[in-house]
Amino acid sequence: MSEPLVLMEGIVKSFSGVHALNQCRFELQPGEIHALVGENGAGKSTMMKILSGVYSKDAGKIYFKGKEVEIPNPRAAQHLGISIIHQELNLMNHLTIAQNIFIGREPRTAKIILNDDEINRKTAELFKSMHLALDPRTKVADLTVAKQQMVEIAKSLSFNSEVLIMDEPTAALTESEIDELFNIIRQLRAKGVGIVHISHRLEELKQISDRVTVMRDGQYIDTVKTSETSIDKIISMMVGRTIYETSPELPENPSQEVVLEVKNLQQGSLLKDISFSLKKGEILGFAGLMGAGRTEVARAIFGADPYDAGEFYVKGKRVQIHSPQQAVQHGIGYLSEDRKRCGLTVGMDVKDNIVLASLKKFLNAIGWVNMAQTTLTAQKYAQSLNIKTPSLDQKVKFLSGGNQQKVVIGKWLVADTEILIFDEPTRGIDVGAKSEIYKLLNDLTRQGKSIIMISSELPEVLRMSHRVVVMCEGRITGILNAGDATQESIMKLATQRGGIISTNLIPEAGRA
Repeated sequence: MSEPLVLMEGIVKSFSGVHALNQCRFELQPGEIHALVGENGAGKSTMMKILSGVYSKDAGKIYFKGKEVEIPNPRAAQHLGISIIHQELNLMNHLTIAQNIFIGREPRTAKIILNDDEINRKTAELFKSMHLALDPRTKVADLTVAKQQMVEIAKSLSFNSEVLIMDEPTAALTESEIDELFNIIRQLRAKGVGIVHISHRLEELKQISDRVTVMRDGQYIDTVKTSETSIDKIISMMVGRTIYETSPELPENPSQEVVLEVKNLQQGSLLKDISFSLKKGEILGFAGLMGAGRTEVARAIFGADPYDAGEFYVKGKRVQIHSPQQAVQHGIGYLSEDRKRCGLTVGMDVKDNIVLASLKKFLNAIGWVNMAQTTLTAQKYAQSLNIKTPSLDQKVKFLSGGNQQKVVIGKWLVADTEILIFDEPTRGIDVGAKSEIYKLLNDLTRQGKSIIMISSELPEVLRMSHRVVVMCEGRITGILNAGDATQESIMKLATQRGGIISTNLIPEAGRA
């Protein structure tokens, strides 16, 4: 191999005396796409934040093009040619693409007036070199997430970056958008740019990466060639144990008791005549492409968004749901795909988050919260859900994604919800935590809970669902029994416009 573009050796980093990284190494070659994988909390992001100057290392050495360097801040990293694109994009929606790319470095006329023509010209040249068809004058607010991702890449390349670090770049993209992104990444590889690709989507590794480095519990495990290594082997290195991704047996068939019935739900142009039923002890999967209307259905059922028409029946009784409070009163809980913004109060501790939706339960005779009781309840659910936290006083923002998800589940279990709506339950969660979440969902159905599970990952839908509701453009296009559902049959329905296309795909017991 040629001299590495980046070499990190013996990297150590601690936070409050706890090792986040311990004697870690990483190597990146010019013109290489190098995947960095590991469970949440493995140290991937910390390692790359040190390389990009966000964090300082406690010990170890960093070499760039064979020369030892110090990277005290992000500006120093940019000066070297190292850029990072974080999972949460850092663009200003009210500005144009060109203004975002050259913000703080704008050419000026007479040193005072911004030269927008020059900014647009430079941006157009940059896009031409990337074979990217975007108008520099377009406002960022008018772009899809995928196009915003391209703008972030262009911004990095405008600094003449030779190293591009991408943290979960495909998390919010559709399959076609991922293909578009990967084409750009391959073009950059051909030009000699070294790319670090951090992702939980292991199926992408074979598609895009040349080598894979695995980290576990803040330590370097190994670096392997992607073409010579199986996904099972990578998973085993990540978790230190074998996790089988094949479908486990679902819990026993749910009863025929219908606990939730939705009839003729309408919401402008977003939802059109949505009708389905959910049985006791059932996991009802919702599949479809981005924009199909799955989340809109969930938010309408939970009373988070208004709807124009429709009826809800809980255990056969018609109910009114126009607010989340009413939904909770009827035993419905909603776990949003954006758990940090809509499911948790991240500045509060684990205990408070678990009891937050049920504080009225813990009021004593004079209206004070019984703190001893809240602590006991939080302890019970933290233990039963296996929430990994140093203490119940730990702020939720410091937990891994999988443990944050468990805290949200605990919150709704304390609230005695019988119907749980999970929107993308494993998004941003590592493979080990995914297995735990799957086991937890199955355990909940065995306890008689009923689950609506929305997921963009077809293997997850197929693995976990008794039945699958498929949507396209705001309509239900089919409902499949587990035995009839395949990736092909779901994708056919997910791309079929014009409502239900084959009523024989909808079992009588599944019709609303």
